[in-house]
Amino acid sequence: MTGGAKAAAAPVNNPWLVMVSVSLATFMEVLDTTITNVSLPHIGGSLAASQDQSTWVMTSYLVSNAIILPLSGWLADVIGRKKYFMLSMAGFTLASFFCGSATSLWMIIVFRLLQGMAGGGLQPTQSAILLDVFSVEDRPKAFALAAVTMIVAPVIGPTLGGFITDNASWRWIFFINVPVGMLAIFLVNRLYHEHTAHEHAGHGHASAQKKRNVDYFGFLLIALGIGATQIILDKGTQDDWFGSNFILGLTVLAVAALAGAVWWMLRQENPMVQLRLFGIPSFRLSCILIFFMGFVLYSSSILLPLLVQTYFGYDATWAGLVLSPGALAVILMTPLTTRLIHAVKPRYIIMTGFLLCGSGVFYTAHFSPVTDIWTFVTMRILTVSGLPFLFIPISTMAYSQVSRHMNNKASALYSLCRNLGGSFGISLVITYFSRHTQMWQTYLGAHLTATSLATQQALAHDESLLKAAGVSPSAAPAAAKALLYQHLQRQAGLMGYVDSFRLTATVMLLLAPVALLMRGSFSKKAAAVVE
Repeated sequence: MTGGAKAAAAPVNNPWLVMVSVSLATFMEVLDTTITNVSLPHIGGSLAASQDQSTWVMTSYLVSNAIILPLSGWLADVIGRKKYFMLSMAGFTLASFFCGSATSLWMIIVFRLLQGMAGGGLQPTQSAILLDVFSVEDRPKAFALAAVTMIVAPVIGPTLGGFITDNASWRWIFFINVPVGMLAIFLVNRLYHEHTAHEHAGHGHASAQKKRNVDYFGFLLIALGIGATQIILDKGTQDDWFGSNFILGLTVLAVAALAGAVWWMLRQENPMVQLRLFGIPSFRLSCILIFFMGFVLYSSSILLPLLVQTYFGYDATWAGLVLSPGALAVILMTPLTTRLIHAVKPRYIIMTGFLLCGSGVFYTAHFSPVTDIWTFVTMRILTVSGLPFLFIPISTMAYSQVSRHMNNKASALYSLCRNLGGSFGISLVITYFSRHTQMWQTYLGAHLTATSLATQQALAHDESLLKAAGVSPSAAPAAAKALLYQHLQRQAGLMGYVDSFRLTATVMLLLAPVALLMRGSFSKKAAAVVE
């Protein structure tokens, strides 16, 4: 059979069905980054673990996920996209089952490590598959639907996790992955037909063999550097950052390992992580911008539910409902973005996205102690309405100058930047909130003096209320002071949240002009140069 006849006989992908099948798998993987957040107390109680110990259920997943992300491009090259995606989904599904079946803390931590390691390959491989099956002009639409997966999943994760935990058991937040995972594996196997001829054209057998040479030293450096970095970001606030010898030691390890990895990878002819991709201007800037998109998505997604649960009395389900309408806003705004991307230069769309997100977060900082749920919902909708203006054009431009045979490794680096942005965002805002809450508590406490008329009036008011509630006259003065101190702590905490929202808004608004550095426009002619 001739080469032309072979090509004619090759199965043809239906790109939209392929997109649905791979997005189903990726949705479950991204969902698992946040679905356990509100369930940790239940998991810890069930497995006789303390609160600090139970947080490793989340940390173990994030660490193994971060380690495998930069290596997933190389693994997809060696194994093949389709096989690697299906193996990753099979491992993720199996590990999910064992997580739900765990009978001790260490069992669930080990299986969460395996779950994160298997799931880490899904996000970048999904992007590479979409680049493979969609034509250049249809890629913005593909990334638009991928945006819904990436943005909606972490938003509804806490809501879904809280609902399942409250109405069934925490074990079902893992068991639900099993049927969905099996369905995704079946669909990808039936619907996606990998065409790799163009990937290896001109590279030859020798090049293909080099891809299969395992760089153990490079792998070790990356695993140590990325793993240590993720633990630092996840545990830094809890352990008082560099006041902890544990965090200090990990920082030294991370810096040394990452510096060594960069030096080593740049010396390799065919490295596991292709850092030379950062030499492409559009890819480099896209990675920087998607880092900060992850920053605002994850930091704002953790600040708002913490605020309404801590100071407004919302339970996990209601806190999740504050976030969920934002997902609908993303879905509604996505078609508009796909239409704009061919008519307006990407840099202007990206700038608009940062302005919308920044303005929404800045508006959120104007809450008050009497803000109702509908106002919080509106604040959230305004914040996330700009995300499609970021994810779709940034993702499209990231690959516009990347050679097609480098899609696997480019997708791995791009996904790593987005996830690290989320980790940095969460760590920074939580630390910032903690420090500013303490600052406000000190500032407000300095004004609560015995000679202050306002303090005396507040104490007298609280004493009268306490006596009316049945507190004895002898105990009322001490109780009034305790109540006043609670008011001070509440006010300091609210001001800490205000400052944290303002910080996030400032970062977003400052990035708006940075987006103008993005050069070029998205077009079939421009992208065809690197196909």
